[in-house]
Amino acid sequence: MYIENIHLRNYRNYEEVELSFENKVNVILGENAQGKTNVMESIFVLAMAKSHRTSNDKELIRWDEEYAKIEGRVKKRNTSLPLELTIAKKGKKAKVNHIEQQKLSQYVGSMNVVMFAPEDLHLVKGSPQVRRRFIDMEIGQISPVYLHDISQYHKIVQQRNHYLKLLQTKKQSDTTMLDVLTEQFIQHAAKIVEKRYQFLAVLQEWAKPIHSGISRNLEELKIQYKPSLHVLETMDLSKIIEVFQETCDRIKTKEIDRGVTLVGPHRDDLIFYVNDRDVQTFGSQGQQRTTALSLKLAEIELIHAEIGEYPILLLDDVLSELDDYRQSHLLNTIQGKVQTFVTTTSVEGIDHQTLKDASTFFVKQGTITKVK
Repeated sequence: MYIENIHLRNYRNYEEVELSFENKVNVILGENAQGKTNVMESIFVLAMAKSHRTSNDKELIRWDEEYAKIEGRVKKRNTSLPLELTIAKKGKKAKVNHIEQQKLSQYVGSMNVVMFAPEDLHLVKGSPQVRRRFIDMEIGQISPVYLHDISQYHKIVQQRNHYLKLLQTKKQSDTTMLDVLTEQFIQHAAKIVEKRYQFLAVLQEWAKPIHSGISRNLEELKIQYKPSLHVLETMDLSKIIEVFQETCDRIKTKEIDRGVTLVGPHRDDLIFYVNDRDVQTFGSQGQQRTTALSLKLAEIELIHAEIGEYPILLLDDVLSELDDYRQSHLLNTIQGKVQTFVTTTSVEGIDHQTLKDASTFFVKQGTITKVK
C-alpha cells in the first residue's frame, strides 16, 4: 500500500498544494516551523480522520477559512482508491471512491498508517492516557467495529458521569437511569477489554523478536495489559461482563459519592517489561527507546499480517532522536518494503542507502519544492 498523491486546501499554513509521491522513502526537509510536519500530519489525518497532534479539528483549518480539505489517492494491490476528507467547523465529511461514508468508523482503515514521532518515545514513560491512545488507534485501523465500540463507550461514560454528578449533588435521586447507563457501559466496556487483550497478545508476538534483535539478543520484551478491575486474559466475553456487573454493583454507592465512573477501559494501562523489570520504573532511556521502536516496527508487521499489505510509515522528526544503531535498525527494517515519509531538518550524519535513494522535498514558509 502506498499513497500516490495528496492535495491540500486551506490546511494549516497551506492555501493549496498538490504533491505526488513514489513508493519508497520520501524525505521532507526544512527548518523548524516551515510546515513540514503539517504535510506529514495531513497524511495521517487522511488515514485516521483525526490528528496525532491536536484533538481540536479547528486548528487544522487555515486561518480565516471555513474548511480544510485533504484529497489523496492510495494504491492498494491492483486498485487505486481516491479518498477525501473535509474538515469544517461543524464537523467532518469523509468519502471513499467519491462515496460519502455515513460513519467515520467506516472510513478509517481505507488507508493504513503507522506514525512514529518524538512523543512516541514517551510511550513507555508517559501517562497511561498516551498508552491507551496508542492501543485504541492501532486496533481501530484494523477493526472498524472496535472504533465504533470505543466511540460509543466514551459517549456513555460521559453521560454516566453526568448522571453520577447529579446523584452526588442530590439534583437527582432516582437511580433507574444510572442502571440503564451502567448496562450499556458494561456491554461496550467488556468488548473493548476483550479486544485489547487479543490485540496485545498478537502485538507481543511481533514485538518480542524485534526487540531481541535491536538489543542484540540481550533483552526480552513482555507487554502486560493492566485493566482497572480483575479481568483476566483467559476469560471469555460472558465472564468479563459478569465481572464488570459484580464490580459495578459493589462500587455503585462509592461512584455516586465521588460523582464519577471509577472503573473501565478509560482507566486501564499497559506495562512493558524488559528482562522481567518494569521499563517505565527501572529501564534506562535506551531501553525505553528500544521498547518504543520495537512496538512501532511490530505495528507495521501486525498490520501486514492482518490486511496482507504494509501500511505507510510516517517518521516525524524522529531519526534525530535515535542513536546511529537504532537509526540503522529502523532503516534496514523498512528498506524496500514500506512507503516511508521522513521529516527532518537535515539528513547529514545519516549514512544509509535508503535515504540516499529517497525522493526529497524542501519546505520553506509553506512552499514545497521537489529537489530529487
